[in-house]
Amino acid sequence: MRWLLLSVMIGLAGCVSTAPAPGPNAVARAPQAPGASDINRFRGVVSRVEPVAERICRTRSSAPNCDFHIVLDDREGLQPNAYQTLDKNGRPILAFTRSLLADVQNADQLAFVMSHEAAHHIAGHIPRQQQNAMAGAILMGGLASLSGANSAGIEAAVNMGAGVGARRYSKDFELEADAIGTVIAHESGYDPVLGAEYFMRIADPGDSFLGTHPRNAQRIETVRRVAAGL
Repeated sequence: MRWLLLSVMIGLAGCVSTAPAPGPNAVARAPQAPGASDINRFRGVVSRVEPVAERICRTRSSAPNCDFHIVLDDREGLQPNAYQTLDKNGRPILAFTRSLLADVQNADQLAFVMSHEAAHHIAGHIPRQQQNAMAGAILMGGLASLSGANSAGIEAAVNMGAGVGARRYSKDFELEADAIGTVIAHESGYDPVLGAEYFMRIADPGDSFLGTHPRNAQRIETVRRVAAGL
Protein backbone atom coordinates (compact mmCIF):
# COMPACT_ATOMS: atom_id res chain seq x y z
CA MET A 1 0.00 0.00 0.00
CA ARG A 2 3.00 2.30 0.47
CA TRP A 3 3.20 3.39 -3.17
CA LEU A 4 -0.51 4.13 -3.17
CA LEU A 5 -0.15 6.44 -0.17
CA LEU A 6 2.80 8.18 -1.79
CA SER A 7 0.72 8.90 -4.88
CA VAL A 8 -2.01 10.38 -2.69
CA MET A 9 0.48 12.69 -1.01
CA ILE A 10 1.90 13.90 -4.32
CA GLY A 11 -1.57 14.46 -5.74
CA LEU A 12 -2.58 16.66 -2.81
CA ALA A 13 0.61 18.67 -2.66
CA GLY A 14 -0.96 21.73 -4.26
CA CYS A 15 -4.58 21.35 -3.29
CA VAL A 16 -5.08 23.71 -0.36
CA SER A 17 -6.50 26.82 -1.90
CA THR A 18 -9.51 28.82 -2.67
CA ALA A 19 -9.03 26.04 -5.10
CA PRO A 20 -6.93 25.05 -8.06
CA ALA A 21 -8.83 26.18 -11.14
CA PRO A 22 -11.61 25.53 -11.66
CA GLY A 23 -12.66 26.06 -8.07
CA PRO A 24 -15.21 27.61 -5.74
CA ASN A 25 -14.38 31.12 -6.88
CA ALA A 26 -15.58 30.13 -10.35
CA VAL A 27 -18.74 31.91 -11.42
CA ALA A 28 -21.28 31.37 -14.17
CA ARG A 29 -20.30 34.51 -16.06
CA ALA A 30 -18.02 34.16 -19.07
CA PRO A 31 -14.41 34.98 -18.17
CA GLN A 32 -13.43 38.58 -18.84
CA ALA A 33 -10.02 39.71 -19.99
CA PRO A 34 -8.37 42.25 -17.67
CA GLY A 35 -7.58 45.70 -18.98
CA ALA A 36 -4.51 47.79 -18.33
CA SER A 37 -6.15 49.32 -15.25
CA ASP A 38 -6.82 45.84 -13.83
CA ILE A 39 -3.17 44.87 -14.29
CA ASN A 40 -2.00 48.09 -12.67
CA ARG A 41 -4.37 47.52 -9.75
CA PHE A 42 -2.99 44.00 -9.34
CA ARG A 43 0.58 45.28 -9.24
CA GLY A 44 -0.36 47.93 -6.70
CA VAL A 45 -2.09 45.43 -4.42
CA VAL A 46 0.87 43.02 -4.67
CA SER A 47 3.28 45.79 -3.66
CA ARG A 48 1.32 46.44 -0.46
CA VAL A 49 0.09 42.98 0.53
CA GLU A 50 3.21 40.92 -0.17
CA PRO A 51 5.54 42.55 2.41
CA VAL A 52 2.86 42.44 5.10
CA ALA A 53 2.05 38.80 4.39
CA GLU A 54 5.74 37.90 4.53
CA ARG A 55 6.21 39.75 7.82
CA ILE A 56 3.20 38.06 9.41
CA CYS A 57 4.35 34.72 8.03
CA ARG A 58 7.74 35.09 9.69
CA THR A 59 6.30 36.17 13.03
CA ARG A 60 3.18 34.04 13.31
CA SER A 61 3.99 30.75 11.59
CA SER A 62 6.57 27.99 11.51
CA ALA A 63 6.58 27.90 7.72
CA PRO A 64 10.13 27.25 6.46
CA ASN A 65 9.70 29.64 3.51
CA CYS A 66 7.85 32.97 3.70
CA ASP A 67 9.11 34.37 0.38
CA PHE A 68 5.80 34.62 -1.47
CA HIS A 69 5.79 34.54 -5.26
CA ILE A 70 2.60 36.14 -6.58
CA VAL A 71 1.82 35.31 -10.20
CA LEU A 72 -0.84 35.49 -12.89
CA ASP A 73 -2.17 32.21 -14.25
CA ASP A 74 -2.52 33.40 -17.83
CA ARG A 75 -4.06 30.29 -19.34
CA GLU A 76 -6.95 31.24 -21.61
CA GLY A 77 -10.58 30.63 -20.68
CA LEU A 78 -10.14 30.12 -16.93
CA GLN A 79 -12.90 31.26 -14.61
CA PRO A 80 -12.17 33.86 -11.92
CA ASN A 81 -10.11 32.01 -9.33
CA ALA A 82 -7.16 32.21 -6.95
CA TYR A 83 -5.16 29.49 -5.26
CA GLN A 84 -2.11 28.84 -3.12
CA THR A 85 0.43 26.13 -3.82
CA LEU A 86 4.14 25.41 -3.41
CA ASP A 87 6.86 25.14 -6.02
CA LYS A 88 9.33 22.24 -6.07
CA ASN A 89 11.56 24.05 -3.60
CA GLY A 90 8.75 24.75 -1.14
CA ARG A 91 8.36 28.42 -2.04
CA PRO A 92 4.73 29.56 -1.57
CA ILE A 93 2.97 30.54 -4.79
CA LEU A 94 -0.14 32.71 -4.87
CA ALA A 95 -1.73 32.43 -8.31
CA PHE A 96 -4.57 34.46 -9.79
CA THR A 97 -6.36 33.89 -13.05
CA ARG A 98 -6.46 36.88 -15.36
CA SER A 99 -10.27 36.82 -15.33
CA LEU A 100 -10.27 37.31 -11.54
CA LEU A 101 -8.51 40.64 -12.01
CA ALA A 102 -11.39 41.79 -14.19
CA ASP A 103 -14.03 40.25 -11.92
CA VAL A 104 -13.16 41.96 -8.63
CA GLN A 105 -14.82 45.34 -8.25
CA ASN A 106 -12.12 47.19 -6.36
CA ALA A 107 -8.68 46.94 -4.78
CA ASP A 108 -10.15 45.96 -1.40
CA GLN A 109 -11.68 42.81 -2.89
CA LEU A 110 -8.47 41.86 -4.67
CA ALA A 111 -6.42 42.55 -1.56
CA PHE A 112 -8.67 40.37 0.57
CA VAL A 113 -8.50 37.46 -1.87
CA MET A 114 -4.73 37.79 -2.00
CA SER A 115 -4.47 38.00 1.79
CA HIS A 116 -6.72 34.95 2.15
CA GLU A 117 -4.48 32.89 -0.13
CA ALA A 118 -1.35 33.99 1.74
CA ALA A 119 -3.06 32.97 4.97
CA HIS A 120 -3.40 29.39 3.75
CA HIS A 121 0.38 29.15 3.70
CA ILE A 122 0.84 30.96 7.00
CA ALA A 123 -1.57 28.51 8.66
CA GLY A 124 0.21 25.51 7.12
CA HIS A 125 -2.87 24.19 5.39
CA ILE A 126 -1.09 22.16 2.72
CA PRO A 127 0.86 19.94 5.15
CA ARG A 128 -2.13 19.73 7.46
CA GLN A 129 -4.36 18.60 4.61
CA GLN A 130 -1.75 16.08 3.54
CA GLN A 131 -1.72 14.62 7.05
CA ASN A 132 -5.50 14.35 7.05
CA ALA A 133 -5.44 12.68 3.64
CA MET A 134 -2.78 10.23 4.76
CA ALA A 135 -4.75 9.29 7.87
CA GLY A 136 -7.92 8.72 5.82
CA ALA A 137 -6.03 6.69 3.22
CA ILE A 138 -4.41 4.45 5.83
CA LEU A 139 -7.70 3.88 7.64
CA MET A 140 -9.77 3.05 4.57
CA GLY A 141 -7.00 1.07 2.89
CA GLY A 142 -6.42 -0.95 6.04
CA LEU A 143 -10.11 -1.74 6.41
CA ALA A 144 -10.31 -2.80 2.78
CA SER A 145 -7.27 -5.04 3.20
CA LEU A 146 -8.72 -6.67 6.31
CA SER A 147 -11.97 -7.31 4.46
CA GLY A 148 -10.08 -9.30 1.83
CA ALA A 149 -10.35 -6.79 -0.99
CA ASN A 150 -8.10 -7.26 -4.01
CA SER A 151 -5.47 -4.68 -5.03
CA ALA A 152 -7.97 -2.70 -7.11
CA GLY A 153 -10.38 -2.57 -4.19
CA ILE A 154 -7.66 -1.48 -1.80
CA GLU A 155 -6.54 1.26 -4.19
CA ALA A 156 -10.12 2.53 -4.51
CA ALA A 157 -10.46 2.55 -0.72
CA VAL A 158 -7.18 4.41 -0.31
CA ASN A 159 -8.28 7.06 -2.80
CA MET A 160 -11.67 7.41 -1.14
CA GLY A 161 -10.11 7.66 2.31
CA ALA A 162 -7.66 10.28 1.14
CA GLY A 163 -10.45 12.36 -0.38
CA VAL A 164 -12.57 12.19 2.76
CA GLY A 165 -9.58 12.93 4.97
CA ALA A 166 -8.53 15.92 2.89
CA ARG A 167 -12.00 17.42 3.17
CA ARG A 168 -12.45 16.74 6.87
CA TYR A 169 -11.31 20.14 8.09
CA SER A 170 -11.34 22.09 4.83
CA LYS A 171 -14.17 24.40 5.96
CA ASP A 172 -12.27 25.18 9.15
CA PHE A 173 -9.18 25.90 7.05
CA GLU A 174 -11.12 28.39 4.92
CA LEU A 175 -12.48 30.23 7.96
CA GLU A 176 -9.00 30.30 9.50
CA ALA A 177 -7.60 31.75 6.27
CA ASP A 178 -10.40 34.34 6.25
CA ALA A 179 -9.49 35.38 9.80
CA ILE A 180 -5.75 35.67 9.13
CA GLY A 181 -6.44 37.24 5.75
CA THR A 182 -8.51 39.92 7.46
CA VAL A 183 -5.47 40.92 9.52
CA ILE A 184 -3.18 40.94 6.49
CA ALA A 185 -5.55 43.05 4.40
CA HIS A 186 -6.09 45.49 7.27
CA GLU A 187 -2.38 45.91 7.95
CA SER A 188 -1.80 46.41 4.21
CA GLY A 189 -4.09 49.43 4.31
CA TYR A 190 -7.22 47.85 2.81
CA ASP A 191 -10.72 47.36 4.22
CA PRO A 192 -11.24 43.60 4.69
CA VAL A 193 -14.98 44.00 5.27
CA LEU A 194 -15.37 45.71 1.90
CA GLY A 195 -13.03 43.11 0.44
CA ALA A 196 -15.14 40.22 1.72
CA GLU A 197 -18.08 41.57 -0.27
CA TYR A 198 -16.57 39.57 -3.12
CA PHE A 199 -18.23 36.53 -1.54
CA MET A 200 -21.56 38.05 -2.61
CA ARG A 201 -20.44 37.74 -6.23
CA ILE A 202 -19.72 34.00 -6.14
CA ALA A 203 -21.97 31.01 -5.77
CA ASP A 204 -22.76 30.06 -2.17
CA PRO A 205 -21.50 26.50 -1.58
CA GLY A 206 -24.11 26.03 1.15
CA ASP A 207 -23.26 23.54 3.86
CA SER A 208 -22.99 20.35 1.83
CA PHE A 209 -21.64 17.15 3.35
CA LEU A 210 -17.89 16.94 2.72
CA GLY A 211 -18.01 20.31 0.97
CA THR A 212 -14.71 22.18 0.89
CA HIS A 213 -15.98 25.69 1.69
CA PRO A 214 -18.32 27.11 4.35
CA ARG A 215 -21.36 29.23 3.63
CA ASN A 216 -20.57 32.69 2.32
CA ALA A 217 -22.54 34.31 5.15
CA GLN A 218 -20.39 32.48 7.70
CA ARG A 219 -17.24 33.69 5.99
CA ILE A 220 -18.43 37.30 5.90
CA GLU A 221 -19.36 37.11 9.58
CA THR A 222 -15.87 35.80 10.40
CA VAL A 223 -14.28 38.75 8.59
CA ARG A 224 -16.53 41.27 10.34
CA ARG A 225 -15.84 39.75 13.76
CA VAL A 226 -12.06 39.78 13.31
CA ALA A 227 -12.04 43.26 11.74
CA ALA A 228 -14.04 44.65 14.66
CA GLY A 229 -11.19 43.74 16.98
CA LEU A 230 -8.44 45.37 14.92
